[in-house]
Order: sequence, then structure tokens, then C-alpha cells
Amino acid sequence: MSNFAEIASTINAEVYESFKLAVEIGKWPDGRKLTAEQKELCLQAMIAYELKHLPEDQHTGYMGKQACASKSIEVPNILFSSKSDTLH
Repeated sequence: MSNFAEIASTINAEVYESFKLAVEIGKWPDGRKLTAEQKELCLQAMIAYELKHLPEDQHTGYMGKQACASKSIEVPNILFSSKSDTLH
């Protein structure tokens, strides 16, 4: 195995869950705080694991299909409307 992604994709479910918990609480099971580099590496390993073993909707950061909510809201044009259409 020559690169990080290959190595990270070989982790098992137990290691994945350990990394996930460590990232969530910011420390290892023994109480030591994760460094920024450790957190980054754990996240990269988690993502590699998820790509190989989990459906897309269970991936870290998955937000599903998103639509812009502002498209459904009609905003009144108070600058160029007639006097009766203004808010004041």
C-alpha cells in the first residue's frame, strides 16, 4: 500500500467508530486531546472508509438534495411598485 487513501480504506468498523467518536468529542478514549493534524487525519480516514463501506446518505457531511429556499419566497418589489403595493 503506497498512499494514505489505500491504507485508510483498509480500516475496520471498530477503528472507524473510534475515529468518529474522537473527532466528535475532540479527544482519544484515554482522554488525550486530538491535535489539529490528528483530527484532519482521522477525518480523512473516516471519509475513505465511508466511500468504501457506507451508502452515500451516511457519509460525513452528507446533506441530501438541497434546493434554495429563497426561490419559493416572493419578495415584494418596494422600490418600483405602485403606492398601494408598498409596505409603508
